[in-house]
Amino acid sequence: MAAADIEITRVDADGLRRSLRAFQTPDTLRSAFEFGLTVVLFAATWAAMAIALSYELGWLYALLIPPAAGLLLRLFMVQHDCGHGSFFATRKANDWVGRVVGVLTMTDYEHWRRSHAIHHATSGNLDRRGVGDIDTLTVDEYRALPGLKRLAYRLYRNPLVMFGIGPSYVFLLQGRLPVGFMRSGRALWVSTMTTNAAILVLAALLAWAVGPATFFMIQLPIVVLAATIGVWLFFVQHQFDRTHWSKNDEWNASEAALYGSSYYHMPAPLSWLTANIGIHHVHHLSSRIPFYRLPEVLREFPELRDIGRLTLWESLKCVPLTLWDETSQRLISFREFYASSRAARPA
Repeated sequence: MAAADIEITRVDADGLRRSLRAFQTPDTLRSAFEFGLTVVLFAATWAAMAIALSYELGWLYALLIPPAAGLLLRLFMVQHDCGHGSFFATRKANDWVGRVVGVLTMTDYEHWRRSHAIHHATSGNLDRRGVGDIDTLTVDEYRALPGLKRLAYRLYRNPLVMFGIGPSYVFLLQGRLPVGFMRSGRALWVSTMTTNAAILVLAALLAWAVGPATFFMIQLPIVVLAATIGVWLFFVQHQFDRTHWSKNDEWNASEAALYGSSYYHMPAPLSWLTANIGIHHVHHLSSRIPFYRLPEVLREFPELRDIGRLTLWESLKCVPLTLWDETSQRLISFREFYASSRAARPA
């Protein structure tokens, strides 16, 4: 079926998902090139930061932190695609590259893949929240909370916690144990502990090569900034004004994927660094599409560019959105919640 023959409507989301199977075939040479280029650029930037510090060129060191963080984030996106089985044609190649990259990104591949698969399988389902998601309460759920739990949720959704403390906690501390998968068997724990051991070995080697102080001055800001950007991307990909949530008996996987995920339109350099993850509605609708083929989908189906579209400026307006209002079928802010609550009180 040609692109022009498909009307992008909610009732046709399932048909669109089937049509996107044509884009799911990875190009092994292209995948190897994308992976190799990112590794080389990241290593070169890391080395340049070490040289800058050795010559006391603080300005150059500082200038190199953002691109190094962006390249680490891009490596995470390679790991992300491997977890979906979309980066290489074979499961073995995807898994081994994913495991190796996980050492660099400080993210155990098996643990993250399990959690992220649940996120994809339950995204937009109000009755199946809680794994791989940003915690989001409905208006009624928040209203029913006692005072201390309301305060805890407000703190959790505070930008300083969400984009400041939270990302570092998740990637530096929480990721060290497969918390939440206690019943998943020994294999997941072995994988996580093996990744932790590999991280320690690599860190020790680099610290020996450049010195402990230099190592931490390079690695820590890179990881913290990359984690912060990663959490921001994940946030705006699902926490936006026109997102889609529904109860389990009304939930449709294709509709939730297409309308519950944004199209975060970014300048070309940022799209490259983030491996086109901004085309998130297409990714959720067909997660087996390699990231370098996602722009092909937009060219073939130009009407997808208007669904869930967010610019960089518009994405900033997503930050206050914290509660799902089942009546209006949209995310609202705490300010809107309390304003409507005051208006509903009898005079």
